[in-house]
Amino acid sequence: MSDDQAPEPEESLFEAPPMGEQERMVEAILFATAEPISLRDLAARMPHGSDPAEALVHLRKRYEGRGVNLCKIGDAWAMRTATDLGFLMQRETVETRKLSRAAIETLAIIAYHQPVTRAEIEEIRGVSVSRGTVDQLLEMEWIRFGRRKMTPGRPVTFVVTQGFLDHFGLENARDLPGLKELRAAGLLENRPPPGAGLPGPDEEPEEESTEGQSELFED
Repeated sequence: MSDDQAPEPEESLFEAPPMGEQERMVEAILFATAEPISLRDLAARMPHGSDPAEALVHLRKRYEGRGVNLCKIGDAWAMRTATDLGFLMQRETVETRKLSRAAIETLAIIAYHQPVTRAEIEEIRGVSVSRGTVDQLLEMEWIRFGRRKMTPGRPVTFVVTQGFLDHFGLENARDLPGLKELRAAGLLENRPPPGAGLPGPDEEPEEESTEGQSELFED
């Protein structure tokens, strides 16, 4: 080869597909996956050199205003029915369960104060939290154990799960409704003065079950 001849560029066997094709790949994966999928998992399924993050940006823009939207849920992504069309799917997606007032209060405290210990939950509620209440929320996979606190005894903490965020269409816990919305939903009520007929510190209040996971934070 003479000095004035430039070397031909080598073809890469791992060249990433065009961005349009990457969008199609991400779209196909999201439609085939029931649970939200992380960016890392998307990258692992796509050809070497792909940029799923950029593909998601284009894809999200393309689905704006459509009947199905691309939503970020925690650190993952999923295709979800547009919020204003949710009523069309109500029959197929709404699952009625019974949650006691104690479970609703415990869940709300965890959502707004996470990471929070059992002792902190009891301090906020003013009564002890039964093991059954916490177990129910754990079994529903709406809460999970968080990191231990660096305090005496190193108690475990509780945090809400991605499943909780997904159910209520939240990207993160910062999107939870404020005091105004909670009052409008009837979830903030005037409590009687301390000691006025309230159960003792070792008692769980016996109240009628309250229906509906999906009614928890609705307006």
